[in-house]
Amino acid sequence: MNYTPEEMLAIARKFETTGNITEIKPLGPGFINDTFIVKTQGEKASKYILQRKNHQIFPDVPGMMKNIEMVTEHIREKVIAEGGDPLREVLTVTFRKPGTMTDAERADPAGHLYFRDAKGNYWTMCVFIEGSVTYEKADTPELCYKGGKGIGKFQAQLADFTVPLNETIKGFHNIRWRFTQWDEAVARDAAGRVRDLKEEIGWIDSRREEMLAFWSLVENGTIPTRVTHNDTKISNILFDGKGDVLCVIDLDTCMSSTSLNDFGDAIRSYTNTGAEDDKDLEKVSMSIEMFEAYTRGYLSQRKGNLTQSEIDNLAFSARYITYEQVLRFLMDYIDGDLYYKTAYPGHNLVRTHAQYKLLQSIEEQFDAMNDIVKKYAE
Repeated sequence: MNYTPEEMLAIARKFETTGNITEIKPLGPGFINDTFIVKTQGEKASKYILQRKNHQIFPDVPGMMKNIEMVTEHIREKVIAEGGDPLREVLTVTFRKPGTMTDAERADPAGHLYFRDAKGNYWTMCVFIEGSVTYEKADTPELCYKGGKGIGKFQAQLADFTVPLNETIKGFHNIRWRFTQWDEAVARDAAGRVRDLKEEIGWIDSRREEMLAFWSLVENGTIPTRVTHNDTKISNILFDGKGDVLCVIDLDTCMSSTSLNDFGDAIRSYTNTGAEDDKDLEKVSMSIEMFEAYTRGYLSQRKGNLTQSEIDNLAFSARYITYEQVLRFLMDYIDGDLYYKTAYPGHNLVRTHAQYKLLQSIEEQFDAMNDIVKKYAE
């Protein structure tokens, strides 16, 4: 991404900030979006997060930002009503300066939430929460518990949110759509790899019916549709200096789906005793201790407003999401490694095998997982 310091300053100045902007520096590795910390100076100086949204991954940035605005405003009302601090306990989106907007942008319901530059890139800004802490890995049961509590609280705050959100990524966690993509990828065999993947393809095909049976419960309304975050790894939760949850961040993937997606994705992330791309499969398994810690935290916030169908399928969601990830890694390998960044040849196949080992471990411990859910749902 080639922008001069002057261009970056001009972009940042499109948004309403307190104080004069003094510094703009890159923040984080930028796997999807390019992220910067913006520092200001003055009597009411604050820091901000400036992002270039990847419109190849998120083709509807205006719709995405409208989702974020609606979700954060709903949570903000809850925080205020409970006597909390809305500047720390919910993400605060920074609006465009009215004087920098065109007539077309003013007419756009989301026009105040982003800036599109001459290169066609979309930029957004939010307030940086001072004194916040993030973790890259939930490596203790206590942190796992707090992560579950954080996602559970996020969902509980949005349990009465009924406005349909924009679908900003088509078919996200929709296994019926993934199977359409999968069948096309296998038939296309773009990289000529299918002939060597008979066993791995069998892993996918042997579980197809049970995954579709689960998803049909979402499609027919047996499992209700709610607001979902869709990327519930521990690094997307901010904690205070005491280790307590402040709020959930990185809301780009917020959409309407089953809340079980968030639970299942968190279990896939939190409980893996190995790495997502571990070459040593002996290291990979699901920690039942971590599962119990996360479930205890999650249900401490959610057991009062989940339906019985959600509780009954909570443990299965971990199988569902992990299976989907096996499918997606293998599909990308078949396609020639077009979606996920790879560090070496065969990286996506290594990921496939590691995730499948995790899936097997989840399947082996499924009865114990259901018992844990029942224990904390009572």
